[in-house]
Amino acid sequence: MIQVVLTDGSKKEYPKGSTVAEVAASISVSLQKKAVGAKINDEWIVDMSHRIEEDVHLSILTIDSEEGVSIMRHSSAHVMAQAIQRLYPNVQLAIGPVVEDGFYYDMKLDHSLTANELAAIEKEMKKIIKENLPFVRKEVSYEEALQLFQVKEEKFKLELLDAIPKNESISLYQQGEFIDLCRGTHVPSTGFIKAFKLMRVSGAYWRGDSKNEVLQRVYGVAFSSQQELAEYVEMIEEAGKRDHRKLGKQLELFMFSEEAPGMPFYLPKGQIIRNELEQFSRELQGEADYEEVRTPLMMNERMWKQSGHWDHYHENMYFSEVDEQKFALKPMNCPGHMLIFKNSLYSYRDLPIRLAEFGQVHRHEYSGALNGMLRVRTFCQDDAHLFVREDQIEAEIKSIFRLIDNVYRTFGFEYTVELSTRPEDSLEGDDIWELAEGALRNVLENLEIDYILNEGDGAFYGPKIDFHIKDALKRSHQCATIQLDFQMPKLFNLAYINENNEKVCPVVIHRAIYGSIDRFFGILIEHFAGAFPVWLAPTQVQIVPVSSVHLDYCLNVQSALKEVGVRVKIDDSNEKLGYKIRAGQMQKIPYLLVLGDKEMKQHTVNVRKYGEEKSKELSLNVWKEIIEKQIKERSLSTLNG
Repeated sequence: MIQVVLTDGSKKEYPKGSTVAEVAASISVSLQKKAVGAKINDEWIVDMSHRIEEDVHLSILTIDSEEGVSIMRHSSAHVMAQAIQRLYPNVQLAIGPVVEDGFYYDMKLDHSLTANELAAIEKEMKKIIKENLPFVRKEVSYEEALQLFQVKEEKFKLELLDAIPKNESISLYQQGEFIDLCRGTHVPSTGFIKAFKLMRVSGAYWRGDSKNEVLQRVYGVAFSSQQELAEYVEMIEEAGKRDHRKLGKQLELFMFSEEAPGMPFYLPKGQIIRNELEQFSRELQGEADYEEVRTPLMMNERMWKQSGHWDHYHENMYFSEVDEQKFALKPMNCPGHMLIFKNSLYSYRDLPIRLAEFGQVHRHEYSGALNGMLRVRTFCQDDAHLFVREDQIEAEIKSIFRLIDNVYRTFGFEYTVELSTRPEDSLEGDDIWELAEGALRNVLENLEIDYILNEGDGAFYGPKIDFHIKDALKRSHQCATIQLDFQMPKLFNLAYINENNEKVCPVVIHRAIYGSIDRFFGILIEHFAGAFPVWLAPTQVQIVPVSSVHLDYCLNVQSALKEVGVRVKIDDSNEKLGYKIRAGQMQKIPYLLVLGDKEMKQHTVNVRKYGEEKSKELSLNVWKEIIEKQIKERSLSTLNG
């Protein structure tokens, strides 16, 4: 007999060699029906057919659990490959892993798949699911696997086999006539797959290497219920409507050009929004005693070697040569701030020194990775570096937390926090890393902030706290960061004079709130679907005269609103009234004022809020007070709440 400790802590005995399925059945029939795998000793995940040979801790995984959904998605990839092989017998299959929300399979076909063919593949997948074919795991020798895939003439599988040591056993999975090279884990049978959809086809290099041939990659999504799938599809459709690239063009916010690939051009309306973002940050930083600086775009090779960026980041940098010296466009602002601090002599009483910069940086990105404003080759960081004594670390980080929270609440963002620890490619100094990581943990625990531990994802010079905001579609974006750095100030020989008249190296806190202003701009476009709150909108009010006889009154209203800082325009075109109103709605202008005889006579305004058909009649003075207050307070609320 063997002892099995279950998730609730209870212990049960079973005959040695019992399967996970038998254990699940002994607990309850309903659990057996929902179970798709199990986690053993919190270490590895196994199939329901796995035989338990020794005492274990066992967690049964149901299809609606996070791990269970992942198992089901893996099985969905195999079902898709089987369906494609049935429809296109000459297909050469490569790999089919699980990705966020779904799965994909890479393959080589003699033609490009179309949307109609995806529908046919889906139909065949549903047929396979209805057949309820068991997933059967087989352990074979290397020679047996080699012979199998040689007979099937599957060159990509043979290449994968070639990377496996010859003395290892090979695991295969089979459902029906389909057999694949796979480590697992899989659901008990194809019938467990309930809700899936194929989404698109794209190109992909074999093994991600541009030197290899291009394959077709078919993406699909899968969920534990039809309702979840329907919600996902609805979210994808909504995301398409909110796509910042599409809205950026429609609203004339920014553009890209072949003359500067991956480098955004801000159009007048987009620059207004960017100016507002910077001004908001400047006001908060001024209140928190930050001093704004500006550093050069390009500095020489010697400095980048001194900072450590040369060894850890040079493949992402752009270089030039001036007077026979090698220079680099800055990928980060921190080395420039080190030089500014070094330029002066500080006492311990002067610290903390808080230097902030809206610094333009350049980083090389492959063309295939570029994605509108979300992934560019040059962007503006709202960077700050705080030079502090060790006894000031906790108070300063707490202050940064308050700053970040203030900014994100203004935009209506919820956020989560991650602590990222020492990466493999890091600067030396075990004691320094332990000290820095411990300091960040202490702050998070003292502030009673829930956080996720993200091991090995820190910066090369220090650990960090990352903030992930959730947009209107509940998608997560990493933006703000706080990084604690004991290393770079030493590399630059920075010092302040302590109370004993001794030179002491300061600690540096790297901090960004927006992160990349350009990326944050793209996130905001999608978060608000282009309908910005009034304080951010390029045109905050558009006045629409009913006819030309009302134009003088419109000019008076425009002048009155400009007096209180409102960005206001008049549509004095010869178009019909209905067309003008629709045009204003298409530009997502927060408020339209439709002014005719009644408004002119009573000195009022007829206010129509974006997205609403009903309007509201207000006196001009009341309306001025309302919109002035909304802009001043950077309010997310609107006229009607």
